[in-house]
Amino acid sequence: MTKTVLIETLAAAITVAFLALVPLFVGAYWLGVLLQLLSWIALTQSWVAFSGLSGYVSLTHAVFYGLGAYIMALLWQDVPIWQILPLAGAASVVLAIVIGYPALRVRGPYFVILTLGLSEFVKYVVVAVEAAIGSSGRLILGAPDPEVLYYLLLALAVVASALTFWLSQSRWGVGLRAIREDETAAATLGVPVTFLKTGAFALSAFIPGIVGAIWVMRTTYFEPLELFSPAVSFSIVTIAIVGGSDQAPGPILGATFIVILSELLWARAPQLFLILLGLLLISFVLFLPRGLYGEIKAFQLGKRR
Repeated sequence: MTKTVLIETLAAAITVAFLALVPLFVGAYWLGVLLQLLSWIALTQSWVAFSGLSGYVSLTHAVFYGLGAYIMALLWQDVPIWQILPLAGAASVVLAIVIGYPALRVRGPYFVILTLGLSEFVKYVVVAVEAAIGSSGRLILGAPDPEVLYYLLLALAVVASALTFWLSQSRWGVGLRAIREDETAAATLGVPVTFLKTGAFALSAFIPGIVGAIWVMRTTYFEPLELFSPAVSFSIVTIAIVGGSDQAPGPILGATFIVILSELLWARAPQLFLILLGLLLISFVLFLPRGLYGEIKAFQLGKRR
């Protein structure tokens, strides 16, 4: 373990210990902000585990997130929560395998468009099913306290961050990076391209399914058009680009930056929020393509030299 990794691991452990104590001394407002922060960290880490490493920009996280919420809404009060949560994640994994195997045969912008289309298709299938049974939404009555949801999301954020870190350091991650750089060359050299892509895509779906199941307990209401919204996927991509989409610390920095910025903008300029967020994304793509974490690492390397 290098000195840098050791320092980052120690900093992460201290941060987690601090966050575990936060509910003891913050009010309802800041607890709500932290719930959003942890959910975005978990979602973005799971996206980086596939898209950040492989270069395949996926917009399907919204459907995994929405499916997890739908599973929770369907089984609420009939099945214990501790059973619904892994089931929501497993359902998202199954869906990822079903749609990922054919979708991953295309590349570049075609893959982006296809994943967006598949997400919209699944969303409107759920809308049609709910309309057919005469339901326009589902209430979640008797949901756990926000403090309970906070610790669930904290655990998910830690697991998702550890997963991204492990994957980026593993042979699996090396194979995914090879696919990102030149998929044809990687296949020629014997890299199991299809297996690595499909496996990482399925693995990245598990966390969003559980996050969606937890978040619908937070909102206490399931509404398909909101929970399957493509804005979820676009926000995840924005956070990943701002933070740096290849390493585990990137989503943490990106999510923290975006959540703080959104709180400031919603309070002072709610009408301009999406415009400013779009301008921010364009600025990072053009001028800071390595993201916040990439710039910090580059500064550290330059300082050492």
